[in-house]
Amino acid sequence: MRGPRVWLWRWRRNPLRRRADVVEGWVVLGVWLLTVLAGSLAGDMVARSLSHGLAHQRAGRHPAVAHLVAKAPRVSAAHRNPLPGERVWAEVRWTAADGSARTGRVRVAPGSAAGTRATVWTDRRGHLVADPVTPGQAALRAAFLGGLAGAATALVPFGAGLLLRVHLERRRLTAWDTEWARLGPQWGRRV
Repeated sequence: MRGPRVWLWRWRRNPLRRRADVVEGWVVLGVWLLTVLAGSLAGDMVARSLSHGLAHQRAGRHPAVAHLVAKAPRVSAAHRNPLPGERVWAEVRWTAADGSARTGRVRVAPGSAAGTRATVWTDRRGHLVADPVTPGQAALRAAFLGGLAGAATALVPFGAGLLLRVHLERRRLTAWDTEWARLGPQWGRRV
């Protein structure tokens, strides 16, 4: 049975307080502070870096109008009947920013006729790239990966503190066993 929980008992004056209790109290406090600080800083740095990188990526991608070179297939290679919202690969042609004609493959609606307009995204050199992420998607990714990085970073000092507390507990139990071996036999005598 345990008695009532007393806060900050390791730092209060008490004749039963051992040096190991004070050390453990400072270790617990330091580990919690380091865990919160390291996790917060790492998470913030990763989220800012990712957000900045995605904004830079968005700024470097430009939409261009492309036209289908030939009629798009009615079905994809994976399915006989097109599913709602399914897209198929088709070849398109567009004019790059430097005026040169480019061709590439993009996903379009099944059965689209030749000459159908499609919006493609290009980089500064006019090469096809994936659609840029929206600001909302970028914020969500940055928050998620920042939180994940913060939690992973916080596990390092937390795990180190846990191992240190286990080591201190073993030392304390070894000292207690040594003391008990010295004083235990005296309790067995009858007065």
